[in-house]
Amino acid sequence: MRNVKKQVLVAGLLAGVSLSAGAAGTLIYCSEASPAGFDPAQYTTSTDFDAAAETVFNRLVEFEHGGTKVTPGLAEKWEASPDGKVYTFHLRKGVKFQTTDAFKPTHEFNADDVVFTFTRMIDKNHPFRKAYPTEFPYFTDMGMDQNIARVEKVDPQTVRFTLKAVDAAFLQNLAMSFASVQSAEYANQLLKQGKAALINQQPVGTGPFVLKRYQKDAQIRFSGNKDYWKKGEVKVDNLVFAIVTDPSVRFQKLKAGECQVTLNPRPADVAAMKSNPKLKVLTQAGFNLGYVAYNVQHKPLDKLEVRQALDMAINKPAIIKAVYQGAGQTATTAMPPTQWSYNKAIPDTQFDPAKAKELLKKAGMANGFDITLWAMPVQRPYNPNAKLMAEMIQADWAKIGVKARIATYEWGEYMKRAKKGEHDAMLIGWTGDNGDPDNWLGTLFSCDAVNGNNFSKWCYKPFDALIKKGKETSNVAERTKLYMKAQELIKQQQPYTPIAHSTVNQPMLKSVDGFKVSPFGLNSFYGVSVK
Repeated sequence: MRNVKKQVLVAGLLAGVSLSAGAAGTLIYCSEASPAGFDPAQYTTSTDFDAAAETVFNRLVEFEHGGTKVTPGLAEKWEASPDGKVYTFHLRKGVKFQTTDAFKPTHEFNADDVVFTFTRMIDKNHPFRKAYPTEFPYFTDMGMDQNIARVEKVDPQTVRFTLKAVDAAFLQNLAMSFASVQSAEYANQLLKQGKAALINQQPVGTGPFVLKRYQKDAQIRFSGNKDYWKKGEVKVDNLVFAIVTDPSVRFQKLKAGECQVTLNPRPADVAAMKSNPKLKVLTQAGFNLGYVAYNVQHKPLDKLEVRQALDMAINKPAIIKAVYQGAGQTATTAMPPTQWSYNKAIPDTQFDPAKAKELLKKAGMANGFDITLWAMPVQRPYNPNAKLMAEMIQADWAKIGVKARIATYEWGEYMKRAKKGEHDAMLIGWTGDNGDPDNWLGTLFSCDAVNGNNFSKWCYKPFDALIKKGKETSNVAERTKLYMKAQELIKQQQPYTPIAHSTVNQPMLKSVDGFKVSPFGLNSFYGVSVK
């Protein structure tokens, strides 16, 4: 029966996929959730980025495969002005946008595409944005919409960015998924057709794979881009994302050969994966953080004593033992120890339910209160079992009189509702995207990010002033001092409870070659082949 199921699944996945003689074959990746869309600028999660930014698109500059170094992408070189406010990018020639059923380009990639990509995010009155109103959370969370004064076409192969203030992480930010470059010609075609929203459903990029079909909660199908400008990087003819939400089922499919790569295994399954002769597990120290965000705009979470009480009532050692099962380290601040400027002097809160009760009494909440606690519906390295973690926190809080009702939603809906601030407390986390401290402190806790990834909805001016100053100097020693002080302030104000940093385990068949674990938690399939 199992073999029959296997044949049906594989046949279903490959139906309609043309395998020519001598084809490089098909790679099936068991992913864990459906993407919310295919316009990377609109999203902030790795699920969305894997399905679009890492497959369909490229950026002006890119991170080296499996590393954090910024390398040339669609721009082959660049220079910055002496004052650090003007960046000039010289664009690569001979790059073609993809031909799809919906679009056939008439010219190669040029400066117009870069100008369109960024002015759409900057200008709320941009014609395309008015036709398809949307927000760009990552771009605004980092204040780039406020700091980029102009994006100008110098000539067809040259673009100039002018900043209002120095941004020490500007190049790293441009290498991130949200900065994927769109086709201006395709956007104009959609605009004329009155179909601007299709940019998020039928993407066109310059990347290694072309989107062919998407069935929500089932599969995403790509074909290799035969015109890809990075010669030799596309090593499979077909790439299929098989969407499988249950990590145990993903493991079974991997063992059965129904997919060749998967992600986010249950900690309890890692030992069995490592001992299986058909499998290999790539392991790397996690550049991540799992945490509880407290919505300070909801009473009584607006009171510091209440947040401190909730924090010290959580038995973190017990959670790390049960949820991470040997692959987690206690988190004490808003970034991992491998991030430069990490403040190792900050102590972890001691588990103390008795003191937590005293703090609630001080806050006028001696009889406790009711609260919602949201639990993620997906597994992430930073939280491999959110349901179990939520149940353990619920039990901990009950001991101090706080009744938590656990809620969850489909992943896209979870993020959408959270950004609107519908939650009281929620389990969430982060995997660093560019190796800069601002990617943690600014993206997750700045005033600019309150309507984006700042799920605590916490805007604290002294903290904000420190991180803004940190972005405006390129002196690493000075930036380190500012970010260390900022970590002290966030500890004092407790808008969140840091839980853990985890080890990343990436399982796959031994027949897979060329896959590299991204420090940023992304899954890229260029350069990957199957023997």
